[in-house]
Amino acid sequence: MFKSLKGREPGLKSILLWWLVPALVVFMMTALWLSNHMLRSQINIAYDRSLAGALRSIDHQISTASGGLSIELPYLMLEFFELTANENVYYRVMTEDGLADIGNQQLPLPERTLVSGVPQYYTAEYLGETVRIAALARAMDPPLYNNRGGRVIVLVGEDIDTREAFIQSMLLRSIGRDLVTVALVILIVVFGVLFAVRPLSRLRQEVEGRHHDDLRPIEARGIPAEVQPLVTAINLHMERYAQQARLQSQFLDDASHQLRTPLTVLRAQLGYALRESDPQEIRSALLAMGEGLDRAVRTANQMLSLARARDNISFETGEGLEQVDLLQLARGILKDVYPIARAKRLDLGLEGGDEPVLIWGLEWQVREAIVNLVDNALRYTPNGGIITVGVRREGANAMVVVEDNGAGMSQSDIDRAGLRFRRGKAGKNTAGAGLGLAIVQAIMQRHRGRFHLESLPQGCRATLVFSLNFPTDEAFETHNPKTESL
Repeated sequence: MFKSLKGREPGLKSILLWWLVPALVVFMMTALWLSNHMLRSQINIAYDRSLAGALRSIDHQISTASGGLSIELPYLMLEFFELTANENVYYRVMTEDGLADIGNQQLPLPERTLVSGVPQYYTAEYLGETVRIAALARAMDPPLYNNRGGRVIVLVGEDIDTREAFIQSMLLRSIGRDLVTVALVILIVVFGVLFAVRPLSRLRQEVEGRHHDDLRPIEARGIPAEVQPLVTAINLHMERYAQQARLQSQFLDDASHQLRTPLTVLRAQLGYALRESDPQEIRSALLAMGEGLDRAVRTANQMLSLARARDNISFETGEGLEQVDLLQLARGILKDVYPIARAKRLDLGLEGGDEPVLIWGLEWQVREAIVNLVDNALRYTPNGGIITVGVRREGANAMVVVEDNGAGMSQSDIDRAGLRFRRGKAGKNTAGAGLGLAIVQAIMQRHRGRFHLESLPQGCRATLVFSLNFPTDEAFETHNPKTESL
């Protein structure tokens, strides 16, 4: 119904005007018709009252005391009635049985039976003219011819031309006044709608005029209260989009920063190998290229894990979450890294009992967090050292603790742990990109959990704290009122 010529959906302004203006016109026309109908009725009542006065005056002049029906109606009285009505006036006085009849004897009687003492008004044809007639019946006192209970009927009529002309004049004035009122009301409605949607037009112009990368929140000042929730929702969506854009930009910056140098080194090593003719030198160059490729692959995988860990997971609705058994997960991880621990003669153990420890989350992310902590412990624990992984419950929380007796961490390194591409003093002599703890921190934040690092007299302890309850925002605030961040 409201489709525009270009096929676009109608605007709020068009909908309001297309609904309000026709409805207002219909309402005002109906009110105009009722007003004119009532005006005609009121004018008729006023004229009928004048006719009733003439009727009563004539009735007072009727007498039956002489034994017959008589009326003393001076000529001046009839002339006064005609002047008052500004039309021809007719009268008729008769007995109900019709034996006596005075005046305009063709003046028609009413179709309904007259009630004594109650005037009756009606319109009829008389001498080819339309006349308005007032009729009154009353008992004769004294009665004629001993006709007790007989009544005398008095009729007074007048032409309605002057009455109709006056009514038409009043109706035209009323219609003119009402049409002006309708026009003014329509103009007020139109200007009111235009004024009401003006803030929306400004909002549209502001959004259309922005640069494509301008994601600042929209100002809700001056916006109608009904539209402010929409503006709030748009701002929330823009904030989410801006966050995703920042994450993508950060990932591109990280990839450019971390992969440019290894690829440059690989290209140099490849050029060196192509120039060499000594098989031993070529082999050494290829081995170095293999190590560089391993580092590049590990760095790329860690950056992808960090990016995926920051993806928007619907912890509010629970969509995509699953129950994860921390004990079983830790057992599988230690089984996978056992050959590495055996090669370094490390004492690698698991403490957790036999009962499953279940949390809600994404299994691959929880696995990634534990793997990074275990991998750090394997890297920084010297040969013959001890690494213990513990899984346990504490109140409403589940905890995964990775403890080693390696070189440990300084308080400065602990305070700055989790920063991307930053490595502590202990990591200067080992390969890595400095993304492990950043990945752990991002995963724990997404799982509404906490990540602790503490240095021991000999070694380091890393603790992951998960809620045993469903990790909604409300549960997170209830069970973790003071979430620690790195």
